[in-house]
Amino acid sequence: VQLQASGGGLVQAGGSLRLSCAASGRTFSSVAMGWFRQAPGKEREFVASISRSGGIAYYADSVKGRFTVSRDNAKNTVYLQMNSLKSEDTAVYFCAARGAANLEYNYWGQGTLVTVSS
Repeated sequence: VQLQASGGGLVQAGGSLRLSCAASGRTFSSVAMGWFRQAPGKEREFVASISRSGGIAYYADSVKGRFTVSRDNAKNTVYLQMNSLKSEDTAVYFCAARGAANLEYNYWGQGTLVTVSS
């Protein structure tokens, strides 16, 4: 699976951004999708995930209630709607894919930078 993330940019605290991740190379509906982020000097952390059908989503506590993950299997795309952004949300955001037989994410996109100014 090839993944291409986009939609990052500079936004003021309290603002919103929507990230997109376009997938190719495999039946999109056969993979679960996740969003991760890595802030400068920190380890990569889980942000959100969504099941293959889109019916089940999980969120990190730090983003719960502010971020929403969704997917459009017809467009081979997963989204991350980020609202009420905080400076601590500043990071490179990565999308990742995981096949049904995999416990870990084994396909990764290149990342898109989100900068939240306070």
